[in-house]
Amino acid sequence: MKKSSLLILISSCIVLFLTVFAKANDEPSPYEEIYPEIGYKTVEAAANDFEQHFKEKLMLPLRLPPISFTHYFGRFNDLDSDMNDSFEVVFINDKASENHYKINIRPIEFKLPIRTKYVLETLELKNGNEATLMSLSGFNVLVFERDNWQYMLNIDKRVSDKVTPEILVEIANSIVYPSE
Repeated sequence: MKKSSLLILISSCIVLFLTVFAKANDEPSPYEEIYPEIGYKTVEAAANDFEQHFKEKLMLPLRLPPISFTHYFGRFNDLDSDMNDSFEVVFINDKASENHYKINIRPIEFKLPIRTKYVLETLELKNGNEATLMSLSGFNVLVFERDNWQYMLNIDKRVSDKVTPEILVEIANSIVYPSE
């Protein structure tokens, strides 16, 4: 009888522990904790790291998509070689996962190639440069070059009725360098 009581007690403790542990882990961590753990920081700090690394000024779009965001973070990805280095800004909404917008920037000399099979259309920016709209992994992506950078504006396809290709072009056109 003692063995079965001990076994029941141990089993009950294990079930209780797993229940408490599972409930604690079911609640998502706030973005303020998650993103810094994976290398994100303020946009300003990450942009400064990127500029210092490449010794060149970086300008970001002044406009945002017309959807709401609760958080934004920046990250300079300093990998093994400059070829893989990039800067990214992510805008998210903790109440609406579809409100997800990301800007990726890399030096033109290490730009990512445009794959024809993903191209939806080609658009023109106000400075005469060409921009390519692509469809990639749940995102519409506007790719263009400006000064010495390749920009990629990524918007979740679930908000494509609110953030159209024309709006992405307006965002791209809002990048203004001091010499302009």
